[in-house]
Amino acid sequence: MIFDAHCDIWTDVTHHHLAGERDIFRRYHYERLEKGGITGGIFVIWNDPPYDKDPLKRTHQMMEAIAQEEKDCADILKVCRSFRDMDEAIKDGKMYAFIGLEGLKSIGEDVDRIDEFYQFGARHASLTWNEENPLATGARGNPDRGLTDLGRKAVRKIQDLGMILDMSHINDKSFWDVMDVAAGPVVATHSNCRALCNQARNLTDEQLKALADTGGMVGLNSFNEFVHPVESEQTVDNLVKHLIHMVEIMGIDHVGFGFDFSEFLEGDTLNSFSSQATPYTIGLEDASHVPALMEAIRKAGFSHEEIEKIAWKNWHTLIHKVLHA
Repeated sequence: MIFDAHCDIWTDVTHHHLAGERDIFRRYHYERLEKGGITGGIFVIWNDPPYDKDPLKRTHQMMEAIAQEEKDCADILKVCRSFRDMDEAIKDGKMYAFIGLEGLKSIGEDVDRIDEFYQFGARHASLTWNEENPLATGARGNPDRGLTDLGRKAVRKIQDLGMILDMSHINDKSFWDVMDVAAGPVVATHSNCRALCNQARNLTDEQLKALADTGGMVGLNSFNEFVHPVESEQTVDNLVKHLIHMVEIMGIDHVGFGFDFSEFLEGDTLNSFSSQATPYTIGLEDASHVPALMEAIRKAGFSHEEIEKIAWKNWHTLIHKVLHA
């Protein structure tokens, strides 16, 4: 079993849905995930460029596509709204997906709209993608701008609803501002270590430790530019070094996967965050190659029990702790 805490499949599903296609997850994604041993994860609603110009419209388009997929693929994929849903999916031999919100640009200044998304099924949220918005500041925003008063209200609402609060993509000032407000576990679903690759999207050792201190987690990210600054060194072995460092700083109970695979994205969507010819780590080109990563982790000396924790148990424990049902 492998849990991927950050997956952009809903973005691809929406592209195909708007082109009039149906049963998209089964046709384009299921086989690859199954081959890789991925059993479930968090599939996010992301206002992908260039559609982020009207983020609420794009969010509603994605919700419509998800609702259709939930019907079309009910025999192979369960969209989960509780820990119990996930448990049932596993017993039934189905893949499972929690709905996440990658950034809340779509709510504007209406924090109560988070309730609408929760009622639809969202059980995860981050405040920003890379942008500045009325709530907080992303990794590409003004480094001196942090969390706003509205953002503080959003943090409290997210946690009061029993949603997973995600710090990936947020800038350093906003990160520490959120940590001053948040209560209970806080995570970074798809971030690596800044000590090994000096990218603003990666986390410092102090940030990793702070997440662990909340009872939270970080998910190892396979996006190549977060692995190593030199393209030829963006390899599975160097990605495993990030995992080792995370465990050294945070402890084995606070580390998992958040692969952020994006090989199926293209055009302006892919170019909005990728500056290289490809977005993947060498040897981990897509989800079907995850077994190669697992073998590299074993070779690095992790025990069977430790690998199980990293692969799925830690995320399952956190979900049970955070979600209200």
